[in-house]
Amino acid sequence: MARFFDVHPVDPQPRAISQVVNMVQNGGLIAYPTDSCYALGARIGNREALDRIRTIRHLDDKHHFTLVCKDFAQMGQFVMLDNDVFRSIKAVTPGSYTFILPATREVPKRLLHPKKKTVGVRIPDHKVVQAILAELGEPLLSSTLLLPDQEEPLTQGWEIKERLDNEVDAVIDSGDTGSEPTTVIDFSSGFAEVVRRGTGDPSRFE
Repeated sequence: MARFFDVHPVDPQPRAISQVVNMVQNGGLIAYPTDSCYALGARIGNREALDRIRTIRHLDDKHHFTLVCKDFAQMGQFVMLDNDVFRSIKAVTPGSYTFILPATREVPKRLLHPKKKTVGVRIPDHKVVQAILAELGEPLLSSTLLLPDQEEPLTQGWEIKERLDNEVDAVIDSGDTGSEPTTVIDFSSGFAEVVRRGTGDPSRFE
């Protein structure tokens, strides 16, 4: 049965954040709110949690997982950014965008796209996620919480707990989220390609 955390969206309770981070550090899989919609999150090196995410979402090996980062310093450890791409991303970050970029050797091979050797990264504009990332000290391995039988992501914590009570270890609720995932921009070819239109305005990348 998943633990349910009711966390203030603007001023997250430190005790609740510490408990959530402790669960992640000990191998837990969490469902957490972001500035776009809910996501599934775990430690980067957690192979079991990765398999659980694949099972929950019915994902194949071509799915781009995302590393949710606290800031550019953290992001720069895991993806390769040239100056032009850095400026383009910085203009809309933090925000509801995911960027697909060539991965560094810090990223476990099982998280990479099998052919492109790329990974998704993002810096969310959400107080609760930022608090989790600050205490965790590393990015969260993440994937949008879009269930295979749903056209839109779930937006309410209580509903997620009902649906995934035996499949995740914790659900963090800080009020309703949006119902759209992030806008995804693929920079792996050296130029911006909009591959999913979502919460973030894609016009500056078109």
